[in-house]
Amino acid sequence: MLHSIPTDKLGPLGEPMAKAVSACVHCGFCLAACPTYRELGQEMDTPRGRIVLMKEVLEGKMSFEAAQPHVDRCLGCLACEPACPSGVPYRDLISPFRALAAPKMKRSPLERLRRFLAAQTVPFPGRFRVAAWMGRIGRMGVMPKAMQPMLDLIPDEIPPVQTWEAHYPAKGEKRARVALLLGCAQQVLDPDINTATIEVLTRNGVEVVIPRSQGCCGGLAWHTGDLEAARSFARQNLGAFPEDVDAILTNAAGCGSAMHEYHLVLRGTPDETRAEAFRHRVMDVSVFLAKLGLREPLRETKLKAAYHDACHLSNAQNVRKQPRDLLKAIPGLQLLEIADAHLCCGSAGSYNMDQSEIASSLGEQKAKNIIATGAEVVVTGNIGCMTQVKLHLKKLGSPIQVKHTMQVIRDAMLQS
Repeated sequence: MLHSIPTDKLGPLGEPMAKAVSACVHCGFCLAACPTYRELGQEMDTPRGRIVLMKEVLEGKMSFEAAQPHVDRCLGCLACEPACPSGVPYRDLISPFRALAAPKMKRSPLERLRRFLAAQTVPFPGRFRVAAWMGRIGRMGVMPKAMQPMLDLIPDEIPPVQTWEAHYPAKGEKRARVALLLGCAQQVLDPDINTATIEVLTRNGVEVVIPRSQGCCGGLAWHTGDLEAARSFARQNLGAFPEDVDAILTNAAGCGSAMHEYHLVLRGTPDETRAEAFRHRVMDVSVFLAKLGLREPLRETKLKAAYHDACHLSNAQNVRKQPRDLLKAIPGLQLLEIADAHLCCGSAGSYNMDQSEIASSLGEQKAKNIIATGAEVVVTGNIGCMTQVKLHLKKLGSPIQVKHTMQVIRDAMLQS
């Protein structure tokens, strides 16, 4: 697409944004893959439409306010990327554009408050746990209606605190050494995911290091346009993770996706080169284990399991086969596919708080498609998806359990 974007006036993120715009040939293949186009049926709520809007804003031909509703409604699910025959790197446009636009966007006082509360709690497990408990009290009707989407996502029961050692030796013959990101909301909403991950890794001969100075991946900040916060989190992790490991592992799709974009977050800063090297060391735990191979025997089961593709795993990291291969390694497990698997569940970071109506519709559709499989459990690799799917399965009265891939593998390992 031809453009006249003044990249020299837009800072270090101007060039990748302009390249993404120029790669789009306006073919429309992305429309069928876009969840918001399915929901709203508007051209401006498609990747193609948003690219035009962002181009116009970057060229100075349109105000940020005019484009804001449509840019806000983008899930950032990146389903458009694998659907695009021209290979448009949409991620190089949407998050940088939000960072550029954030200071100029007009939002209601309650919307600003909701975003502020999310930014100040979710990336910090201690604060988030307190906020979650307070949120349960807020359900009794003492909070403004605008806060309801946040309250809906709080589970009925908040799991007890779990802590992890700084180092876990491999059991048996050592095959690899890795460092693990613990995640933020995950530590509060389902800390057993980390415990299961560590057990699966160590029992398969992998030494696990948990860097004490690690922090939030920065994904929430990056995807909502808070560039300074995203950079701060990225720099913290660049310094926290050791060099003497075979990989830096993540067990949350959103976290892994954000860390793979550190080179973009820190573009134009003195840390850009380090960020470029760092991102190539980041790997989802399912990819690492599928490559290494499971050594521990798995017991036979008759479990019917549906696999849900987290968008930031399947689209952002191109990871689809590896989790399925790991699950298929469990003898007797029946792996079921979900209709419209490419469509986002509506979680998308803080999207289910900021765009609750669209998120709720997508969540309900995903839950119905899961129920239609006849599965006993739905398996995925992202805490945000797990929270969203649990909420909507519960609303539909379904008993289907929601588990992380590592929890299912851990539960299938023979006791030793």
